[in-house]
Amino acid sequence: MPSDQNHPNVAFIDGQNLHLGTKEKGWTVNHARLRTYLRDKYKVGEAYYFLGFVTEVEQDLYDNLQKAGFILSFREHSAALTGRKKGNVDCDIIFGIMKKLVENEPFDKAFIVSGDGDYKKLVDFLIKKDKFGKMLFPNQEFASSLYKSLGSEFYANLGDPDVRKKISYAYK
Repeated sequence: MPSDQNHPNVAFIDGQNLHLGTKEKGWTVNHARLRTYLRDKYKVGEAYYFLGFVTEVEQDLYDNLQKAGFILSFREHSAALTGRKKGNVDCDIIFGIMKKLVENEPFDKAFIVSGDGDYKKLVDFLIKKDKFGKMLFPNQEFASSLYKSLGSEFYANLGDPDVRKKISYAYK
């Protein structure tokens, strides 16, 4: 998928969806390898990694994500909900992509790492505007059935054995 090098592709990663989707299949993403894969395979310049609530316990994860080259975006939560609510970053990702469009921030295509059906309307809009790359499913088995109507050129499975080999931790 060619990209204008002056306006590289952008990726938006639903961290919770990525973590839970791969964990469900018994493997873990190596974030540095994922970032390299996105750059090399899909010509992704900026990669935004969206996370739920912030805790100091997870500081190593945040540090490692930044070292791998991700731009972190945290979901704001009411203190009353902390610990009881999952990340739910869908609105933040949709807002991030729409903000880039409205403010004419140059990018070629948007790639979304998630299987969540909440992005379907956005995906349809981006396809119509020729601004969509692919939905990258962490776990195609649990991807929303809403994406079945997309042509296969608009999605890929990160759990595919060849891809998984490139982006997972290599346990010895």
